[in-house]
Amino acid sequence: MKKIFAIVALATVLASCGNSAKEEALAKQQAITAVKDSLRLDSFKRAEVVKQQQLVEEKHQAELAAARRSASSSYSSSGSSTTTSAGTTTAAKKKGWSDAAKGTAIGAGVGALGGILIDKKDGRGAIIGGLAGAGAGYAIGRAQDRKSGRVQPKN
Repeated sequence: MKKIFAIVALATVLASCGNSAKEEALAKQQAITAVKDSLRLDSFKRAEVVKQQQLVEEKHQAELAAARRSASSSYSSSGSSTTTSAGTTTAAKKKGWSDAAKGTAIGAGVGALGGILIDKKDGRGAIIGGLAGAGAGYAIGRAQDRKSGRVQPKN
């Protein structure tokens, strides 16, 4: 009887130790599964957020296209319209003179007048003043073109 009791006690102790290890392993496995599921759900949520942002961007682009169409219809006599590959029509912006060209012309004129008034010898002052004014006017006009977006800024 003592031997049977000792064997049962030993078996119970061994079974209880082995069972807790299995339970811990099972708990770890469930935690890992929960983390993976959470990451999967997070990725689905991120994908849903990206889809919503794309829908908002498409809606914004559609509004811009509608505004361009209405602007092109009001300016149809002065500008032409072009069709993009997506099928929307956009108004071609009337080019005209750039700010750099305007600055060069105005600077050359003002510089020539200033040169004539300062140096009264046979047009030498007009030439020097015109060149200096044209250079300064070009630099100022080019900076304005960069600010307005007509020319890409230097990197």
